Amino acid sequence: MKIPFWKKYLSYLFELHVESAPSEINPHLYVSLKRGRYQLSTANAIYSYADLYDNFTRTFQQVKMPAEDKDVLILGFGLGSIPYMLEKKFDKKYNYTAVEIDENVLYLASKYVLPELTSSITAIPTDAFAYVHYCHDRYDLICMDVFLDDIVPENFESEHYLAQLASLLKPDGILLFNKLAANKKDLAQAGAFYQLFKKVFPKGTYLDVNGNWMLVNEERFVLDK
Repeated sequence: MKIPFWKKYLSYLFELHVESAPSEINPHLYVSLKRGRYQLSTANAIYSYADLYDNFTRTFQQVKMPAEDKDVLILGFGLGSIPYMLEKKFDKKYNYTAVEIDENVLYLASKYVLPELTSSITAIPTDAFAYVHYCHDRYDLICMDVFLDDIVPENFESEHYLAQLASLLKPDGILLFNKLAANKKDLAQAGAFYQLFKKVFPKGTYLDVNGNWMLVNEERFVLDK
């Protein structure tokens, strides 16, 4: 949805509430306008913020991204910040499969962000854990960004789930796994999970990106590594 000029201007002065769409999964789900961009938030977390979704913006600046017209799987879609920034900021057009369990999130994305994009996006309203288990496709890039509020559900941090993600990667496929690392407790949990991650991806590494760790399946995909 195109933002009126006057609203865009005001959003640089203060955040403007646009629409609430609470669901059983996200009881406090709403879209606001901030700094000229749509932002999707819950009570304790920002799910999407266009090209200012910094943890992925900073990651894409540091990773050797696939060439044009490759296949990308997004687990946890939000308002579509990942395809938005890749298309608008990095001039990349991929074929996206977007998996999002909350149909209200997909409704908001289809209303406010997706009409602005020309990339191919197939949205699938289902549980990302189940999708990864039953999927037989392979991807050049997988972005794992599943959160319920500010928590990654426990089953998404198991060795079994990581092995399933590995099985969905093409031979030179890249996995980016977003993990919160904003405070001492988060850092301890991120460090413990990273040790498990390295069991499945022994050549893996991580990027420290603005209060998050972005775990990468192979160090060779990181620039200047």
